[in-house]
Amino acid sequence: MASVSIERVRKSYGQTQVIHGVDISIDDGEFCVLVGPSGCGKSTLLRMIAGLEEITAGDIRIGERVVNKVQPKERDVAMVFQNYALYPHMKVRDNMGFSLKLARRPKAEIDQRVDEAAGILGLSPYLDRYPRQLSGGQRQRVAMGRAIVRKPQVFLFDEPLSNLDAKLRVQMRSEIKELHQRLRTTSVYVTHDQIEAMTMADKIVVMHDGIVEQLGAPLELYDRPANIFVATFIGSPAMNMLDGAIDADRTGVVIEDGTRLPVACESGQPGQPVKIGIRPEHLTIDGTGIPAEVVVVEPTGADTQVIARCAGGSISAIFRERHDFAPGQRIALVPMPGLIHVFDAATGKRL
Repeated sequence: MASVSIERVRKSYGQTQVIHGVDISIDDGEFCVLVGPSGCGKSTLLRMIAGLEEITAGDIRIGERVVNKVQPKERDVAMVFQNYALYPHMKVRDNMGFSLKLARRPKAEIDQRVDEAAGILGLSPYLDRYPRQLSGGQRQRVAMGRAIVRKPQVFLFDEPLSNLDAKLRVQMRSEIKELHQRLRTTSVYVTHDQIEAMTMADKIVVMHDGIVEQLGAPLELYDRPANIFVATFIGSPAMNMLDGAIDADRTGVVIEDGTRLPVACESGQPGQPVKIGIRPEHLTIDGTGIPAEVVVVEPTGADTQVIARCAGGSISAIFRERHDFAPGQRIALVPMPGLIHVFDAATGKRL
Protein backbone atom coordinates (compact mmCIF):
# COMPACT_ATOMS: atom_id res chain seq x y z
CA MET A 1 0.00 0.00 0.00
CA ALA A 2 1.09 3.60 -0.53
CA SER A 3 -0.03 7.19 -0.33
CA VAL A 4 -0.86 9.20 -3.47
CA SER A 5 0.25 12.80 -3.84
CA ILE A 6 -0.96 15.05 -6.66
CA GLU A 7 1.11 18.25 -6.76
CA ARG A 8 0.27 21.28 -8.96
CA VAL A 9 -0.95 18.97 -11.72
CA ARG A 10 -2.14 20.52 -14.98
CA LYS A 11 -3.49 18.94 -18.13
CA SER A 12 -3.98 20.58 -21.50
CA TYR A 13 -5.19 19.35 -24.85
CA GLY A 14 -3.55 21.79 -27.25
CA GLN A 15 -4.59 25.25 -26.11
CA THR A 16 -7.44 23.92 -23.97
CA GLN A 17 -6.54 23.49 -20.31
CA VAL A 18 -8.79 20.99 -18.48
CA ILE A 19 -6.95 20.53 -15.15
CA HIS A 20 -5.78 23.74 -13.46
CA GLY A 21 -3.01 23.13 -10.94
CA VAL A 22 -4.66 20.50 -8.71
CA ASP A 23 -3.17 19.59 -5.32
CA ILE A 24 -4.52 16.51 -3.49
CA SER A 25 -2.90 14.38 -0.80
CA ILE A 26 -4.31 10.87 -0.25
CA ASP A 27 -3.03 9.02 2.80
CA ASP A 28 -1.94 5.39 2.84
CA GLY A 29 -5.06 3.21 3.20
CA GLU A 30 -7.50 6.09 2.61
CA PHE A 31 -10.61 5.85 0.42
CA CYS A 32 -10.73 9.11 -1.57
CA VAL A 33 -13.65 9.96 -3.87
CA LEU A 34 -13.33 12.47 -6.72
CA VAL A 35 -16.81 13.82 -7.36
CA GLY A 36 -18.24 16.47 -9.64
CA PRO A 37 -20.41 17.04 -12.72
CA SER A 38 -19.59 15.70 -16.15
CA GLY A 39 -16.59 17.49 -17.66
CA CYS A 40 -15.08 18.60 -14.34
CA GLY A 41 -11.82 16.66 -14.94
CA LYS A 42 -12.19 13.89 -12.37
CA SER A 43 -11.79 10.96 -14.80
CA THR A 44 -8.89 12.71 -16.55
CA LEU A 45 -7.16 13.06 -13.19
CA LEU A 46 -7.73 9.38 -12.41
CA ARG A 47 -6.32 8.37 -15.77
CA MET A 48 -3.23 10.49 -15.10
CA ILE A 49 -2.70 8.59 -11.82
CA ALA A 50 -3.01 5.35 -13.78
CA GLY A 51 -0.61 6.56 -16.48
CA LEU A 52 -3.23 6.45 -19.23
CA GLU A 53 -2.97 10.23 -19.75
CA GLU A 54 0.22 12.27 -19.87
CA ILE A 55 0.71 15.08 -17.34
CA THR A 56 1.23 18.54 -18.84
CA ALA A 57 2.78 19.94 -15.65
CA GLY A 58 3.20 19.00 -11.99
CA ASP A 59 3.99 15.72 -10.26
CA ILE A 60 2.12 12.60 -9.21
CA ARG A 61 3.72 10.47 -6.51
CA ILE A 62 2.77 6.96 -5.49
CA GLY A 63 4.52 6.40 -2.20
CA GLU A 64 7.84 8.24 -2.47
CA ARG A 65 8.20 7.70 -6.22
CA VAL A 66 7.35 10.32 -8.86
CA VAL A 67 5.52 8.34 -11.56
CA ASN A 68 5.12 11.00 -14.28
CA LYS A 69 7.28 9.02 -16.74
CA VAL A 70 6.57 5.54 -15.35
CA GLN A 71 4.65 3.16 -17.62
CA PRO A 72 1.13 2.16 -16.39
CA LYS A 73 2.10 -1.49 -15.88
CA GLU A 74 5.01 -0.43 -13.66
CA ARG A 75 3.01 1.87 -11.34
CA ASP A 76 1.61 -0.99 -9.23
CA VAL A 77 -1.97 0.24 -9.52
CA ALA A 78 -5.10 -1.68 -10.52
CA MET A 79 -8.06 -0.03 -12.25
CA VAL A 80 -11.73 -1.01 -12.29
CA PHE A 81 -13.56 0.55 -15.24
CA GLN A 82 -17.16 1.57 -15.85
CA ASN A 83 -17.49 -1.20 -18.41
CA TYR A 84 -16.35 -4.51 -17.02
CA ALA A 85 -13.90 -5.24 -19.88
CA LEU A 86 -14.02 -8.99 -19.25
CA TYR A 87 -12.80 -11.49 -21.85
CA PRO A 88 -16.03 -13.21 -23.01
CA HIS A 89 -14.25 -16.41 -24.12
CA MET A 90 -12.59 -16.89 -20.71
CA LYS A 91 -14.18 -18.31 -17.60
CA VAL A 92 -14.28 -16.25 -14.41
CA ARG A 93 -11.21 -17.98 -12.99
CA ASP A 94 -9.17 -17.21 -16.11
CA ASN A 95 -10.40 -13.60 -16.28
CA MET A 96 -9.38 -12.97 -12.68
CA GLY A 97 -5.96 -14.56 -13.05
CA PHE A 98 -5.06 -13.31 -16.52
CA SER A 99 -2.78 -10.45 -15.40
CA LEU A 100 -0.83 -12.86 -13.19
CA LYS A 101 -0.53 -15.28 -16.11
CA LEU A 102 0.91 -12.47 -18.26
CA ALA A 103 3.37 -11.75 -15.44
CA ARG A 104 4.39 -15.44 -15.63
CA ARG A 105 3.51 -16.16 -12.02
CA PRO A 106 3.47 -19.84 -10.99
CA LYS A 107 0.13 -21.57 -11.56
CA ALA A 108 -0.16 -22.54 -7.89
CA GLU A 109 0.23 -18.89 -6.87
CA ILE A 110 -2.35 -17.78 -9.46
CA ASP A 111 -4.88 -20.36 -8.24
CA GLN A 112 -4.26 -19.41 -4.61
CA ARG A 113 -4.74 -15.67 -5.26
CA VAL A 114 -7.84 -16.21 -7.42
CA ASP A 115 -9.43 -18.49 -4.82
CA GLU A 116 -8.65 -15.96 -2.09
CA ALA A 117 -10.17 -13.05 -4.05
CA ALA A 118 -13.19 -15.16 -5.05
CA GLY A 119 -13.81 -15.97 -1.38
CA ILE A 120 -13.68 -12.28 -0.44
CA LEU A 121 -16.12 -11.32 -3.21
CA GLY A 122 -18.49 -14.30 -2.95
CA LEU A 123 -17.53 -15.55 -6.41
CA SER A 124 -16.34 -19.05 -5.49
CA PRO A 125 -19.46 -20.78 -6.96
CA TYR A 126 -19.04 -18.93 -10.28
CA LEU A 127 -15.36 -19.51 -11.09
CA ASP A 128 -16.17 -21.97 -13.91
CA ARG A 129 -18.82 -19.78 -15.56
CA TYR A 130 -18.39 -17.44 -18.52
CA PRO A 131 -19.14 -13.69 -18.12
CA ARG A 132 -22.33 -14.07 -20.21
CA GLN A 133 -23.68 -16.41 -17.54
CA LEU A 134 -23.35 -13.77 -14.78
CA SER A 135 -25.52 -10.87 -13.65
CA GLY A 136 -24.28 -7.28 -13.89
CA GLY A 137 -23.32 -7.21 -10.22
CA GLN A 138 -21.42 -10.50 -10.51
CA ARG A 139 -19.51 -9.22 -13.55
CA GLN A 140 -18.52 -6.12 -11.60
CA ARG A 141 -17.26 -8.33 -8.78
CA VAL A 142 -15.16 -10.25 -11.31
CA ALA A 143 -13.67 -6.96 -12.52
CA MET A 144 -12.83 -6.06 -8.91
CA GLY A 145 -11.46 -9.55 -8.32
CA ARG A 146 -9.13 -9.15 -11.30
CA ALA A 147 -7.77 -6.02 -9.57
CA ILE A 148 -7.54 -7.63 -6.13
CA VAL A 149 -5.44 -10.62 -7.24
CA ARG A 150 -2.65 -8.26 -8.30
CA LYS A 151 -2.33 -6.95 -4.72
CA PRO A 152 -1.58 -3.42 -5.96
CA GLN A 153 -0.50 -0.42 -3.92
CA VAL A 154 -3.50 1.59 -5.16
CA PHE A 155 -6.99 0.74 -6.46
CA LEU A 156 -8.49 3.12 -9.04
CA PHE A 157 -12.26 3.02 -9.67
CA ASP A 158 -13.71 4.89 -12.68
CA GLU A 159 -17.49 5.13 -12.10
CA PRO A 160 -17.74 1.34 -11.63
CA LEU A 161 -21.44 1.34 -10.68
CA SER A 162 -22.83 3.46 -13.52
CA ASN A 163 -24.12 0.48 -15.51
CA LEU A 164 -26.04 -1.08 -12.61
CA ASP A 165 -29.67 -0.55 -11.64
CA ALA A 166 -30.52 1.53 -8.57
CA LYS A 167 -30.99 -1.36 -6.13
CA LEU A 168 -27.79 -3.09 -7.21
CA ARG A 169 -25.85 0.18 -6.97
CA VAL A 170 -26.80 0.47 -3.30
CA GLN A 171 -25.73 -3.13 -2.68
CA MET A 172 -22.42 -2.73 -4.51
CA ARG A 173 -21.70 0.53 -2.65
CA SER A 174 -21.80 -1.37 0.61
CA GLU A 175 -19.73 -4.24 -0.79
CA ILE A 176 -16.97 -1.93 -2.07
CA LYS A 177 -16.84 -0.11 1.26
CA GLU A 178 -16.70 -3.40 3.17
CA LEU A 179 -13.97 -4.61 0.80
CA HIS A 180 -11.89 -1.51 1.50
CA GLN A 181 -12.34 -1.90 5.25
CA ARG A 182 -11.02 -5.44 4.92
CA LEU A 183 -8.08 -4.79 2.57
CA ARG A 184 -7.20 -1.21 3.63
CA THR A 185 -5.64 -0.57 0.21
CA THR A 186 -5.38 3.08 -0.84
CA SER A 187 -8.31 3.73 -3.19
CA VAL A 188 -9.25 6.57 -5.54
CA TYR A 189 -12.85 6.41 -6.73
CA VAL A 190 -14.46 8.62 -9.40
CA THR A 191 -18.21 9.27 -9.52
CA HIS A 192 -20.70 11.99 -10.41
CA ASP A 193 -23.09 10.67 -7.74
CA GLN A 194 -22.70 12.65 -4.50
CA ILE A 195 -24.63 9.98 -2.56
CA GLU A 196 -21.93 7.45 -3.51
CA ALA A 197 -19.30 9.96 -2.42
CA MET A 198 -20.95 10.69 0.93
CA THR A 199 -21.57 7.06 1.86
CA MET A 200 -18.23 5.56 0.77
CA ALA A 201 -15.47 8.13 1.23
CA ASP A 202 -12.97 8.85 3.96
CA LYS A 203 -12.15 12.00 1.98
CA ILE A 204 -14.16 13.73 -0.74
CA VAL A 205 -12.64 15.97 -3.41
CA VAL A 206 -15.29 18.14 -5.10
CA MET A 207 -14.16 19.21 -8.58
CA HIS A 208 -15.61 21.74 -10.99
CA ASP A 209 -14.17 22.98 -14.30
CA GLY A 210 -10.77 21.41 -13.62
CA ILE A 211 -10.21 22.83 -10.14
CA VAL A 212 -10.73 21.52 -6.61
CA GLU A 213 -13.59 23.46 -5.01
CA GLN A 214 -13.21 21.78 -1.60
CA LEU A 215 -11.82 18.62 -0.05
CA GLY A 216 -12.45 17.06 3.33
CA ALA A 217 -14.44 14.48 5.24
CA PRO A 218 -18.02 13.89 3.98
CA LEU A 219 -19.76 15.53 6.95
CA GLU A 220 -17.29 18.43 6.89
CA LEU A 221 -18.40 19.26 3.34
CA TYR A 222 -22.05 18.77 4.25
CA ASP A 223 -21.91 20.93 7.40
CA ARG A 224 -19.55 23.69 6.20
CA PRO A 225 -19.49 23.95 2.39
CA ALA A 226 -16.83 26.41 1.24
CA ASN A 227 -18.93 27.96 -1.51
CA ILE A 228 -22.28 27.86 -3.29
CA PHE A 229 -21.17 25.16 -5.76
CA VAL A 230 -20.23 22.70 -3.00
CA ALA A 231 -23.33 23.64 -0.98
CA THR A 232 -25.69 22.83 -3.84
CA PHE A 233 -23.76 19.77 -5.09
CA ILE A 234 -23.38 17.93 -1.77
CA GLY A 235 -26.70 16.88 -0.23
CA SER A 236 -29.86 15.47 -1.75
CA PRO A 237 -32.20 17.21 -2.36
CA ALA A 238 -29.94 20.18 -3.02
CA MET A 239 -29.59 23.06 -0.56
CA ASN A 240 -32.12 25.88 -1.05
CA MET A 241 -30.65 29.23 -2.06
CA LEU A 242 -32.51 32.48 -1.30
CA ASP A 243 -31.48 36.03 -2.18
CA GLY A 244 -31.04 38.47 0.68
CA ALA A 245 -28.83 41.03 2.40
CA ILE A 246 -27.00 41.35 5.72
CA ASP A 247 -28.90 43.53 8.20
CA ALA A 248 -27.55 46.68 9.89
CA ASP A 249 -26.02 45.06 12.98
CA ARG A 250 -24.78 41.92 11.13
CA THR A 251 -26.74 39.59 13.41
CA GLY A 252 -29.15 38.45 10.72
CA VAL A 253 -30.06 38.42 7.05
CA VAL A 254 -33.20 39.74 5.38
CA ILE A 255 -34.61 37.85 2.38
CA GLU A 256 -36.51 39.46 -0.49
CA ASP A 257 -39.96 39.29 1.13
CA GLY A 258 -38.67 41.11 4.23
CA THR A 259 -38.41 38.06 6.50
CA ARG A 260 -35.43 38.30 8.85
CA LEU A 261 -33.42 35.18 9.68
CA PRO A 262 -31.10 35.23 12.71
CA VAL A 263 -27.55 34.31 11.71
CA ALA A 264 -24.25 35.99 12.60
CA CYS A 265 -22.45 37.57 9.61
CA GLU A 266 -19.39 39.10 11.27
CA SER A 267 -17.23 38.79 8.16
CA GLY A 268 -19.78 40.57 5.96
CA GLN A 269 -20.86 44.19 5.67
CA PRO A 270 -24.29 45.72 6.44
CA GLY A 271 -26.44 45.69 3.29
CA GLN A 272 -24.12 43.27 1.48
CA PRO A 273 -26.03 41.08 -1.02
CA VAL A 274 -25.85 37.43 -0.01
CA LYS A 275 -27.20 34.01 -0.84
CA ILE A 276 -28.83 32.25 2.11
CA GLY A 277 -28.49 28.47 2.05
CA ILE A 278 -30.94 26.23 3.93
CA ARG A 279 -31.04 22.47 3.53
CA PRO A 280 -34.55 21.01 2.97
CA GLU A 281 -34.15 18.72 6.00
CA HIS A 282 -33.36 21.73 8.23
CA LEU A 283 -36.78 23.37 7.82
CA THR A 284 -39.70 23.00 10.22
CA ILE A 285 -43.31 24.23 10.25
CA ASP A 286 -44.26 27.09 12.55
CA GLY A 287 -46.77 29.91 12.73
CA THR A 288 -44.08 32.51 12.09
CA GLY A 289 -41.34 31.91 9.55
CA ILE A 290 -40.74 32.22 5.82
CA PRO A 291 -44.19 32.57 4.19
CA ALA A 292 -44.59 30.01 1.41
CA GLU A 293 -47.27 28.50 -0.80
CA VAL A 294 -47.28 24.73 -1.38
CA VAL A 295 -46.83 23.82 -5.05
CA VAL A 296 -46.02 20.08 -5.07
CA VAL A 297 -46.22 17.39 -2.37
CA GLU A 298 -44.07 14.26 -2.83
CA PRO A 299 -44.68 11.58 -0.17
CA THR A 300 -42.09 8.78 -0.14
CA GLY A 301 -43.34 6.88 2.89
CA ALA A 302 -40.37 7.55 5.17
CA ASP A 303 -40.70 11.30 4.70
CA THR A 304 -42.55 13.94 2.71
CA GLN A 305 -40.91 16.45 0.40
CA VAL A 306 -42.71 19.73 -0.23
CA ILE A 307 -41.82 22.18 -2.99
CA ALA A 308 -43.20 25.63 -2.24
CA ARG A 309 -43.12 29.10 -3.73
CA CYS A 310 -41.62 31.88 -1.59
CA ALA A 311 -39.63 35.12 -1.74
CA GLY A 312 -39.73 35.29 -5.52
CA GLY A 313 -38.42 31.74 -5.95
CA SER A 314 -38.97 28.18 -4.82
CA ILE A 315 -37.94 26.27 -1.71
CA SER A 316 -37.90 22.56 -0.84
CA ALA A 317 -38.58 21.12 2.59
CA ILE A 318 -38.44 17.56 3.91
CA PHE A 319 -40.48 16.43 6.90
CA ARG A 320 -40.05 13.13 8.72
CA GLU A 321 -43.43 13.53 10.39
CA ARG A 322 -46.54 13.33 8.22
CA HIS A 323 -48.50 16.44 7.25
CA ASP A 324 -51.67 16.73 5.21
CA PHE A 325 -50.41 19.34 2.74
CA ALA A 326 -52.37 20.43 -0.32
CA PRO A 327 -51.27 22.51 -3.36
CA GLY A 328 -52.06 26.20 -2.76
CA GLN A 329 -51.88 25.86 1.04
CA ARG A 330 -50.06 28.67 2.86
CA ILE A 331 -47.37 27.56 5.34
CA ALA A 332 -44.53 29.15 7.29
CA LEU A 333 -41.10 27.48 7.13
CA VAL A 334 -38.61 28.02 9.95
CA PRO A 335 -34.89 27.13 9.57
CA MET A 336 -33.45 25.16 12.49
CA PRO A 337 -31.20 27.33 14.72
CA GLY A 338 -27.55 27.40 13.72
CA LEU A 339 -28.14 25.63 10.39
CA ILE A 340 -28.36 28.62 8.05
CA HIS A 341 -25.49 29.13 5.60
CA VAL A 342 -24.55 32.56 4.21
CA PHE A 343 -22.54 33.07 1.01
CA ASP A 344 -21.29 36.20 -0.71
CA ALA A 345 -23.57 36.77 -3.70
CA ALA A 346 -20.70 38.13 -5.82
CA THR A 347 -17.98 35.51 -5.19
CA GLY A 348 -20.08 32.57 -4.01
CA LYS A 349 -17.73 32.05 -1.05
CA ARG A 350 -18.91 31.24 2.46
CA LEU A 351 -19.12 34.17 4.90
